[in-house]
Amino acid sequence: MIRHIVLVRFRPEISEDRIAAIFADLHGIKDVLPGVLAIASGRSESPEQIERGYMHGFTVDLADWDVLAAYQAHPDHRRVGAALVEAAQGGLDGILVFDLPVADPD
Repeated sequence: MIRHIVLVRFRPEISEDRIAAIFADLHGIKDVLPGVLAIASGRSESPEQIERGYMHGFTVDLADWDVLAAYQAHPDHRRVGAALVEAAQGGLDGILVFDLPVADPD
């Protein structure tokens, strides 16, 4: 499995309602793309408080690297990605992406 991890530093004027709408659009991808196993999104609630301005993020669990490639090419992902870049502080500079291979726990 691949865990696609995205952290976003939204511009200060972007409302929580707008962020929720972007994340809701993101969650819809699970219904249209086979191999997307789970999507989780939200605002950090870390007691460590070392987010460095990246207060929102999401993870997408994908079956394998081929599904990640299909996810990246999917028009719904491109639309959500464009909305994220538009809303992020500094555009693409306000977004961090990390793809982590996750082994089966058994």
